[in-house]
Amino acid sequence: MVRINPYRPGAGMVPAYLAGRQESIDEAFRVLEAVSVGFPSRSVVYYGLRGVGKTVLLNHLESMADNLAVVSEYIEITERGRSFQQYLALAVYKLIHQLSIRRQIAEQAKKVLPILKAFSLKYSCGDVSVEITLDAAHGISDTGNLENDMMEVLVSLGQAAKSSGQGVALFIDEIQYMKEDELESLMTALHRVNQRSLPIVIMAAGLPKIAKIAGDVKSYAERLFQFVEIGTLAAEDARKALTEPATQFHVTYEPDALQYIIDVTEGYPYFLQEYGKWVWEARQAADVITKADAEAAYQRFEHSLDESFFKVRHDRATPRELAFMMAMVQCGEQPCNTKDIAAQMGESVQTISPLRAQLIHKGFIYAAKRGAVDFTVPHFDAYLKRMHVL
Repeated sequence: MVRINPYRPGAGMVPAYLAGRQESIDEAFRVLEAVSVGFPSRSVVYYGLRGVGKTVLLNHLESMADNLAVVSEYIEITERGRSFQQYLALAVYKLIHQLSIRRQIAEQAKKVLPILKAFSLKYSCGDVSVEITLDAAHGISDTGNLENDMMEVLVSLGQAAKSSGQGVALFIDEIQYMKEDELESLMTALHRVNQRSLPIVIMAAGLPKIAKIAGDVKSYAERLFQFVEIGTLAAEDARKALTEPATQFHVTYEPDALQYIIDVTEGYPYFLQEYGKWVWEARQAADVITKADAEAAYQRFEHSLDESFFKVRHDRATPRELAFMMAMVQCGEQPCNTKDIAAQMGESVQTISPLRAQLIHKGFIYAAKRGAVDFTVPHFDAYLKRMHVL
């Protein structure tokens, strides 16, 4: 019996078969293809819950960019990390280096690097700065006005790319962690890049709140970015996510086994990979997975989620944050109205509003609709019930 496991649960790990994302991939290919020949194109923000495959999609698109000879860099924003300016300075430096290697653009590089150095020096923190031997071009990208300075850096990069006949793609993961002034400055800079018809595109991923955040920051956000929701998989795509990896080892699923797993996971991509891993280990026959195998794997599937996927999130929460989320669970069905959460906690809506904002910022919950919130991870409410015996 083949014991190599074809399923790949894990943060950002590309599954053996990327199900249900072909439409998004095809559209992204058209965007990258246009940029590769020097045509500007509309940037994209993919948004959705944790574990639906946003990072997986970005990684796949980054590989596509490489195949299309689009120079690219990947930035992952962290909740408590460097400023975006520092991430950007390093990324632009590496992009200029890539452009220089692929084409002889020494003169263009000499124009960009002093601007980048001034920007890096202005926004460096401690020992984090880009080492550039050329003198800094002071007074252009180090004015202290972040919108101006970021715009100067991206425009100069775009001009270098255009001169070399190449395109640039910047992939940004966890974009919701950008500070408001950073996001506003990035959008202003991208707007100017588009006005100048420069071949730079941004492909970003974030939690559902990013669409609202961007709209609040700039009124033209929906014209600057295409917002694409990445959600759970339709039934047929969920089946393929399970069956296609198994096919290469000549293993099939009984229809009842597939339906059982899809019912449990609700087509949630990370859960499908996790369940696939455990049902593969639990199967009794070499060439078929039965419903009995699927049922036998359930306990290990749930235990694995509880001890890793859910627990990491649970342990990051403060006692007050846990109290808020437990009140959400006690509301019953999600999303839950904020006023009902306040009632469960015996407090006023005004008192718990900062706590609500804190949980949204940390990525535990999101505003599913006006006045109501939901968990960013499916089944987290069931986990809380198990852990706190409700």
